[in-house]
Amino acid sequence: MREPIYKSRRVGPAAAEFDQNCGRVNDFIVMSEGNSNVYLIETPEGGILLNTGMGFEAPVHRHNLAKFSDVPFRYVITTQGHVDHLGGVQYFRDLHPGLTYIAQAGNAEHQAYDARLQTFRSARSAFRFQDEFKEVFKRYAQAGYTQINPQDQPTPDVTFEDRHEFSLGGLDVVLIAVPGAETNDSLVVWLPQHRIVFTGNLFGCPFGHFPNLVTIRGDRYRDALTCAAAAQVVMDLKPELLVYGHHEPVVGAEVIEAELTAYRDAIHHVHDGVVNGMNTGKDLATLQNEISLPAACEVGQGYGKLIWSIRAIWENYAGWFKHESTTELYAVPQREVHADLIELAGGADALIARAQAKSDAGEYEKALHLLDIVLNAEPQNAAARALTITVHETLLESAKTEHVTGNFWLVGWLQNRIKHLKSGTAG
Repeated sequence: MREPIYKSRRVGPAAAEFDQNCGRVNDFIVMSEGNSNVYLIETPEGGILLNTGMGFEAPVHRHNLAKFSDVPFRYVITTQGHVDHLGGVQYFRDLHPGLTYIAQAGNAEHQAYDARLQTFRSARSAFRFQDEFKEVFKRYAQAGYTQINPQDQPTPDVTFEDRHEFSLGGLDVVLIAVPGAETNDSLVVWLPQHRIVFTGNLFGCPFGHFPNLVTIRGDRYRDALTCAAAAQVVMDLKPELLVYGHHEPVVGAEVIEAELTAYRDAIHHVHDGVVNGMNTGKDLATLQNEISLPAACEVGQGYGKLIWSIRAIWENYAGWFKHESTTELYAVPQREVHADLIELAGGADALIARAQAKSDAGEYEKALHLLDIVLNAEPQNAAARALTITVHETLLESAKTEHVTGNFWLVGWLQNRIKHLKSGTAG
């Protein structure tokens, strides 16, 4: 009987820290954990660096790797073009002249896409990372690291479309493109002599969880079937060690196959449920409430959530128009009539009382709909704000334990929302 691995693994990412969460994976691989893990593969002819962290993390990763290895770096490979993978490339290039940077051919497009929306996405991500990063930088300063290394936007020296192979110091290295499952330049690194695969965050941030088909920080949709196909690519390699983008490796061919099978089948189950529902005329909310995972393909929901991914699949196929209201086709949002609703209700107190009743009955989402009406029209309404805080605190307690691990993004959103509601800066 399979015991889903997500129940025993950590969930959220954390920035690299000096002398913490680093060490040897085996006799020729060193790991330094961070916003995305950095790995050093040692050979007699030099090292291969996999990912480089955010720019500000690069000196920390260098310090941590140097505790275990002093080999010169010959290559750097990024498993995807996200900023937490390639931000330190130039830092390591400066340390190791002649370092060759290899990436999948979609790297330039993805970096351009990220750069285009940097301001927007940084603001959207701040609710989850801003406070934590402030504390990280304090600890860096205490360790004497005050001249923060900048974020790089590197240009690869070598790119490839489908497959790229090379050898270094007797070690065969195979790079296999799996574009679209995480980014358009995603790849896996396969060491066939040792049956070791490095996947980066190909299956989402934490291993063993349903993929984030769209992130609440703001991103383009990921196609569900592409994500499932990526799992099959890795399964077909039959790895005995899967070295992941976050936290410790996954050990054992049987465990890896079982987990990737569950992941693949969970995606197909949800995807097919959405498609069948669309074809039989069911609306999105109905599908979000109906579709669940069977025990055979149970995976966690610590980063992506089923209800979010069901919506992502729906909208990836059908777009934003739900055919529910003509107002969807125009530019006046519902909040523009919230003051009218309060006036028709005879004042905000009636809506707040109804929201309290919904909350008392455990209908917290319905309570928030009513409270949003009040706060959109009267942002400083003390009674509405107090009840909204209470509802958020209740949802937070549930979110922390939901599906064993809790959801990294939902917990962060609720915590941040409570903070701003209490300070009076959120309407």
